[in-house]
Amino acid sequence: MKSIIPLGKLIAVGGNEDKGTYPNPRTRRKYYLNFFELGILKRIVLETGKTDPRIEVVTTASMIPEEVGPIYTGSFAMLNCLNVGIMDIRTPEDARQPEYLERLLAADVIMFSGGNQSRLREMFGETDFLDRMMQRYYAEPHFVIAGTSAGAMAMSQHMIRGGSVPDALLKGAVKMGTGLGLLPAAIVDSHFVKRGRFGRLIESVALHPKLIGIGLGEDTGVLITQGNWVETIGSNLVIILDGHEIQHNNAAAAKKGTVLSIENVTMHVLAKGNVYDMRERKFYVSKDALPIPATTAVKSVSATTAG
Repeated sequence: MKSIIPLGKLIAVGGNEDKGTYPNPRTRRKYYLNFFELGILKRIVLETGKTDPRIEVVTTASMIPEEVGPIYTGSFAMLNCLNVGIMDIRTPEDARQPEYLERLLAADVIMFSGGNQSRLREMFGETDFLDRMMQRYYAEPHFVIAGTSAGAMAMSQHMIRGGSVPDALLKGAVKMGTGLGLLPAAIVDSHFVKRGRFGRLIESVALHPKLIGIGLGEDTGVLITQGNWVETIGSNLVIILDGHEIQHNNAAAAKKGTVLSIENVTMHVLAKGNVYDMRERKFYVSKDALPIPATTAVKSVSATTAG
C-alpha cells in the first residue's frame, strides 16, 4: 500500500492545553476548542467540497467523551454544519458493531479527538472499521480523516506512545508503538512547542531515520495530500525533522539512559501556508512555489486495490 498514492486527505492538529484528559480533578479546567477560532475546523469542512458534510467525531481516545462530543457538535454548528455524529466507541467490541461501520461508510469526515493515542490502536487495530477507513482514504479524493493531539499522533505507522521530556535525548526517553498506519512516511508529535517535545521527536527520527518527523505546535495543523504534501494551517508553527542524511547515530546501540549522539539531522520550521514535500524532502514557501500543483490529479485507485 505504501507505493500507492492516497487520494484522500489527512488533517492533523497539534491540540491545545486541554485535549480530552485531565491529570486529576483538582487541575480540571474548561475544555475548549481554541483551534476552531483559527479556522482549522472550517478548513476540515472546506476540504470535503460540501457545505454541510456528514462528520463523525470519534471520542475513543478521550477519558471524558461525554464532554468532548458536545463541544465538537457545538463548534461545527457555528460553521452551520449540523450533520455531526459522535462515535462513543469504548471497547474493541464497540468498534466491530455494524452500526459504526455503516456510519463510517456514509461519512465525509472522520475526526479523532484527543486523549490517549494508544487507545485508538487498541480499539481499532485489526478491525473492519480501520480497513474500510483506509480503503476510503486511498480511493476517495474528498474523504477527510482528521485528528487532534492523540488523534493526530495515531495517524503514524510508527507512533509515539509517550516519553519523558526531562529525559529528552537520553536513550529510551521516547516510547514507541504501532499506530493506525494512515501515514507510513512520518512520525507525528503534538503539543510540540509548549510541552518541549523536540527531544523525543529527535530520538524517534534517529530510531527511524527514513521517516519524516512532524512536530505540531498548539493551534496549528497540517493538511496532508497525496500522502506527501504537508501544508501548515493555523496560527502557530510546525517543525519538520529529516533524518535521511544522518551519519553518526548511536540511537539503536546506546544503552538506556545514556546520551544520544546524532550527526546531521535537518530541521525546517513551517509557518502558515508553507509546504513540505516528504518524498523529495524539500521546503516550499507556498503552494504556488511547488514545481507541480499539490492538487495534481493522480490515477484513481479502487477500494479493493487499496485494501
